[in-house]
Amino acid sequence: MGDAISSESYTPRQRTTYRRRLDHELERFDRHLQDAQFVNHGTIGLELELNLVNDTMQPHPNNQAVLELLDSEYQSEIGAYNVEMNHPPLDIQGQGLAELAEGVEKRLARVRQAAEDAGSHLAMIGTLPTMTSQFLDSDEWMTQENRYAGLNNSILESRGELVKIDLRRDEKYTHYFETVAPESTCTSMQLHLQVAPDRFADAWNASQAIAGIQVALSANSPLFLGHKLWHESRIPVFKQSIDTRTKELINQGVRPRVWFGERWITSVFDLFEENVRYFSPLLPEGRADAGAPFMNGDNPGLHYLNLHNGTIWRWNRPIYDPAGELSHIRVENRLLPAGPTVKDIVADAALYYGLVKVLSDQTRPVWSRLSFEAANRNFLAGAKDGIDAEVEWPTLKTIGVRELVDKYLLDLAHDGLRSLDVDESCAEEYLGIIEGRVRTGQNGATWQLAALNRVAPDTKALTKERADGLARVLRQYMKNSQAGAPVHTWTLEVE
Repeated sequence: MGDAISSESYTPRQRTTYRRRLDHELERFDRHLQDAQFVNHGTIGLELELNLVNDTMQPHPNNQAVLELLDSEYQSEIGAYNVEMNHPPLDIQGQGLAELAEGVEKRLARVRQAAEDAGSHLAMIGTLPTMTSQFLDSDEWMTQENRYAGLNNSILESRGELVKIDLRRDEKYTHYFETVAPESTCTSMQLHLQVAPDRFADAWNASQAIAGIQVALSANSPLFLGHKLWHESRIPVFKQSIDTRTKELINQGVRPRVWFGERWITSVFDLFEENVRYFSPLLPEGRADAGAPFMNGDNPGLHYLNLHNGTIWRWNRPIYDPAGELSHIRVENRLLPAGPTVKDIVADAALYYGLVKVLSDQTRPVWSRLSFEAANRNFLAGAKDGIDAEVEWPTLKTIGVRELVDKYLLDLAHDGLRSLDVDESCAEEYLGIIEGRVRTGQNGATWQLAALNRVAPDTKALTKERADGLARVLRQYMKNSQAGAPVHTWTLEVE
């Protein structure tokens, strides 16, 4: 979805041509996997989506003015009140995690200054608690670029009906939207892990197995459009926002484009093959129209396969990148929310990379003893109940996430980081932050809910009292976030 898109709509001939070339490129990819050498450095990377707000803490559709003050490491997102920051790849061994923290801090400072210069403020959070249905129903929400208009049009044409958001937990929210605007509220932190093709399946399976643990520990989106809903409401909101299925297609078992998956895999090819088999192209943009090369040196560009992959939103997405002397394959771990602080982000990264390493190297891996259906249930439980969720785990049956991490997974993650030659000081610092969350039971979601209950107790959604409380909570959250102390240490003092 980062490629240039030339049109907001497409003809049947364009769609037919695209499908034929997509099938051809799938076979080309298979041959490339069999015959070519790939990068095998095991580098890590990160993308971070950010929100812009105005002085009253409302979403500020000002990303074009902000981006004019920045370089190519920063990009637009579908929401006109969002910008994306990209951290270049680096090695994790030694002080790699500390280097990641320093790099994110520097880039955040740069975009924060640009936002202030353009008349906005920066919020690093999973979902803006001050977002309103009225703003998303307006024409202001979308960035004015063909790729976003084309995506919106294609999803609505495929669906043929309005977008329904229907969520409930402590409170209930239901609303019909005429666009995919709710998707823009889902700001994430995405971790990259480059792996050799023959190790990809293990890394992806491990990522899927721990997805419920990750989202539970790091939940930071409990307040969707002023309502107290899932602790990580991004997960169901994202799925419902860009669902191309009508109710009848859901009942027939048609797969959603925002997808956890349905099986453990044996090769990266499995995922690309599923993409082509199960999902029709949303943006059938020709290679020449997009300005994409047929070859990148000796590597096939695979424009059609990659663009199609970018319109199927797996929570752990496979990425083929032809850039450089050799192609590379990576896992894009997409399920975590942005924020609350840089230290929290790098702690999440340390836990993810450590666990994926150690679980991938096990002779009897966790996915051989945990059903894929159980992994999916764990994912949904973690998103709904956050750090207090209960999950299924081999030999332990049903167990609370906090107990599972404290007694079992933290030690495993530490072993994984040692195997990756991460300095002991880095491992202890960042996994210590995860331990702090587990011991206190406080992450971004629980802090937001507790802070709101403190400043606006017993208020109902959509009241002025609730709205004023949400603005106060967000303002304090932003101060705490910029101060940098990890979220488990935050007090409930709200100015």
